[in-house]
Amino acid sequence: MLKLTKKADYGLMALKYLAEHPETPALSAKDVADAYGIPAQLLAKILQRLTKTGLLRSHAGMNGGYVLARDPRQISAFEVIHAIDGPLFITSCIKGAKSCDLTTNCTIKEPLERVNETIIGVLKSISIHDLAEREQAAAKARQGQALVTLTG
Repeated sequence: MLKLTKKADYGLMALKYLAEHPETPALSAKDVADAYGIPAQLLAKILQRLTKTGLLRSHAGMNGGYVLARDPRQISAFEVIHAIDGPLFITSCIKGAKSCDLTTNCTIKEPLERVNETIIGVLKSISIHDLAEREQAAAKARQGQALVTLTG
C-alpha cells in the first residue's frame, strides 16, 4: 500500500493552515500544532526542514514563527512530500540504484514506472491553495447546513 508518512501528513497540514491564515504575520509551530492536535516538537522539526528547503520562511523573536515562502498556488503537495520524505517510489526497483536479479525477466518495472509518474503528476497538480480552498468550501457548506437546521 502506498502511504504517506505522518511527517508528510503533518507538513501538508501545516502549510494548509498557514495558507488559511494569510492575515497573520507569522504562526508558531505551537499555534499550528494546537490547531490540529499534532505533537509540537515533531511539528517544529518538520517546519525547520521545510524552511531549509525553501518552502517556508522563519522569523525569530517574540512574535516570530513561520510563513509561506511563496504564494500557496505555487507550492505543490509533491514539493512538500519530497522535502520531508525524499523521492517517491512505489516499488524499490524504480529507484534504479541497484539492478534487480529479475531485471531481464521483469514484466512490471515499466508499468510501475508509469504508475509512479502518474502519482507524482497528480501530487504536482495539487497546490497548498487547493487544499486550503477545499477546506474553506467544506466549512462554508457546514455553516450553511447548520443555519438551515437552526432556521428550519
